Amino acid sequence: MSRLLLIVAIAVIGGGAYYFATKPEPTPAEQLQSAAEDASDAVGEAATAIQEAASDAVEAATEQASEAASSVADQASEAASSVAEQASDAASDAGEQVAALTAQGQELFNSWVQEGMLTAQNFDYDALVTSIQDSTLTEDVKSKALAILDDIKASPELIAAKIQDLRNLLTQ
Repeated sequence: MSRLLLIVAIAVIGGGAYYFATKPEPTPAEQLQSAAEDASDAVGEAATAIQEAASDAVEAATEQASEAASSVADQASEAASSVAEQASDAASDAGEQVAALTAQGQELFNSWVQEGMLTAQNFDYDALVTSIQDSTLTEDVKSKALAILDDIKASPELIAAKIQDLRNLLTQ
């Protein structure tokens, strides 16, 4: 059996050699057509590969841009929320401070009237100045109040109008 296989193998090899040896050379037109088909196949494969690569690149860039935009939007939203909260807190604090100063000015004015330091008939300049200087009013309010007291001292006949100005200043 091994001899038979050996004979068959030699016959197949010999037949293949004869076929390739007797096969005619392709003509230049056949060679050109074969080369054109090969080039066409290569160009088609290259175009497909380029198209797939471009599609993948666009998809990746779109995904990255979407993620970046989402991240920026989230950060902007958080920043806006933080700023709004801080502004609200600052406004609330400022409102409380203004209310406290107004209440303090009203209390100071009322104490002057109750103690008789500031009435239409009595004006204790030194006690009022000391009271203003010792208060926790803002420096701006203190300087304006002292200016009004100086006006009253300079023109006692204007005491009623100036007391009203002082009241307005301290209670606004």
